Amino acid sequence: MSKETYPIGIAGQPWSEEHKQAWFQAQVKQRSYETQVLSKIEQLGNDYDIIQYGQLEYEHTYGLFALKHKNWQKGRPIALVTGGVHGYETSGVHGALAFAENVTDAHCDTFNILVVPCVSPWGYETINRWNPKAIDPNRSFYEGSDAAESQLLLDFIAPFSSDVLVHIDLHETTDTDNSQFRPALAARDGVTNHNWNIPDGFYLVADTERPQPLFQEAIIDHVETVTHIAPADNNNQLIGVELQQRGVIEYAGKKLGLCMGLTNAPYVTTTEVYPDSPKVDDQSCIDAQVAAVTSALDFVAQL
Repeated sequence: MSKETYPIGIAGQPWSEEHKQAWFQAQVKQRSYETQVLSKIEQLGNDYDIIQYGQLEYEHTYGLFALKHKNWQKGRPIALVTGGVHGYETSGVHGALAFAENVTDAHCDTFNILVVPCVSPWGYETINRWNPKAIDPNRSFYEGSDAAESQLLLDFIAPFSSDVLVHIDLHETTDTDNSQFRPALAARDGVTNHNWNIPDGFYLVADTERPQPLFQEAIIDHVETVTHIAPADNNNQLIGVELQQRGVIEYAGKKLGLCMGLTNAPYVTTTEVYPDSPKVDDQSCIDAQVAAVTSALDFVAQL
């Protein structure tokens, strides 16, 4: 789908507020945040303090929650796991929850564990990359953000930020990136759409300012025991970005307003699972996310 055929907007012109409202009105609830996410968060109350760090007021009210492990000790480094910044990326949400449920004693004795399973609950319910204002939360992590999802998380993390040693942000790359979300982005911004090659397999996005290649390598090597790693395309790229090492590209986290730029943690990465591959199923996608988090913590713990 190109910008000329996108059903909302005028070709070559950015969307007006009326166009954004038309886009919002076209979205429908497809699954339940309360049933599929909040119920699982509540079940973790024996091991975690469940903290409501904010509330979103859209057509429904959405509480935003973090899980703070009860084995928290002052002065211990924090391991932060975030999921569902893009609500449609299912294994990011359920991978964060699965990690929280199965966190090892070794990890919670080494790190203060902080898990934010679903940053964008409206996006989770409507299977969307954007929030209702047609804003991408994962380009909006900066002070004074127009995305409430991003600003509320920034405010919550601020008191902990200097103690975060490792941050893993859980994402997916899906076929709908090309069929739905990139065409919508081009239409919204009044530009020509250029789809990217969807990699078949797992990969990581490191931060250009904090690449930590050995850290990224350790994650890739461990995840490969669970699922396949995405090969580079004929241009030695993944999603149009030059490969830095096997299964790893780099983005400028803070400059682009990405969630991985949320803190100054020296060890940071963004996972990318490909759920549309014929080689995977829902559970193996979740398992890959958990493997990424556990291997990241194992690597840092051994330093």
